[in-house]
Amino acid sequence: MLMMFHLMFICGLWVFCSKRKHLLMTLLSLEFIVLVLFIILYYYVLVMEGELYVTMIFLSFAVCEGALGLSILVSMIRSHGNDYFNSFGLLQC
Repeated sequence: MLMMFHLMFICGLWVFCSKRKHLLMTLLSLEFIVLVLFIILYYYVLVMEGELYVTMIFLSFAVCEGALGLSILVSMIRSHGNDYFNSFGLLQC
């Protein structure tokens, strides 16, 4: 069962590292990776009979990461009109 989660994590990394045109697809793959990491962490804490406070802290950081990604997406769509990576340069303000 743990091997399946590792395969899911590798699939998420593959989607993240492959060339994508849209920022939204990249953000979705990051959220998928965070979800798989949460499942692995939850499984590990349950097996080791530890406290689940660590998972709550992890989820709060994941929510902050998701909100930051969505705010970057919205500001990019407002300033450039789309979420294509090639439509903006890194040196532009």
